[in-house]
Amino acid sequence: MNTKPLAFTGSRLDRADNIRADADALAALTNWRARLLLLDGLMPRMDDHGALAWGTLADAVDDAELVFLGLDEGKACFAAVPQHGDARPRMANPALWAAMQALSPDDLAIYGGARSVTDWHARHRFCAACGGPTKLAKGGWQRTCSSCNTEHFPRTDPVTIMLVEHDGKLLLGRGLGWPDRAYSALAGFVEPGESIEEAVAREVLEESGITVSDVSYIASQPWPFPSQLMIGCHATATSEDITIDTTELADVRWFTRAEVQAAMDGDVDAPMNTPPPHAIANYLLKWWLERV
Repeated sequence: MNTKPLAFTGSRLDRADNIRADADALAALTNWRARLLLLDGLMPRMDDHGALAWGTLADAVDDAELVFLGLDEGKACFAAVPQHGDARPRMANPALWAAMQALSPDDLAIYGGARSVTDWHARHRFCAACGGPTKLAKGGWQRTCSSCNTEHFPRTDPVTIMLVEHDGKLLLGRGLGWPDRAYSALAGFVEPGESIEEAVAREVLEESGITVSDVSYIASQPWPFPSQLMIGCHATATSEDITIDTTELADVRWFTRAEVQAAMDGDVDAPMNTPPPHAIANYLLKWWLERV
């Protein structure tokens, strides 16, 4: 299997969790050596070499909340919380897609983590328990209510994304509003009280009318739009009889190994286009094709 890391994984930063809760240690790191990730809102700035642009803490807007991202060769790295968050999907921002394609894997991992946590802070300035204002705590890995002291933590939403197989064919779907030949693995959020296996079975049944068994884990990927953990799985279908949920999907169909391979090879006559290279769905298709 291709060992190239998934997009948004492999950050070089040491998260230094022990420092987050130590106010004195954290304060000692906020000096002239500290680095500030330069962002325009939640968009990354690039330097002359196409890498993430970094400044000093002097570049932060007055009174900006600073999130401690971790240590890079002993230097503390921070990102400022923007005035507004952005819960839109990645596809809604073409400039962001272009930046994702330009950044190196290491920079993309740093940016993804910074985007997720600063976006969460921007959208959680008030307490869900009492409505009071919250303030940043533990280096940015917590918010505490100023009124009732309720503690809030950055959230990550688990999403199952699964390859469903039957007799050497794959079940793939096309979302509403997607281009005609754009197909990908079925996916859906894990609901409260569900295991990963149960979420896979429920989502596949809801979207395609197909029951599955033998759910197994393949790989996972953080996806910072706004903050999800994509949990890649494989499952075996009990039949090929499709009943599409037209409220969620435009189409669901079976693809042969040859058809999937042609699409991954860039064949313009293939019946489908592959998911973008940064998405875990692309990785899952490669994994499936490389299985003996």
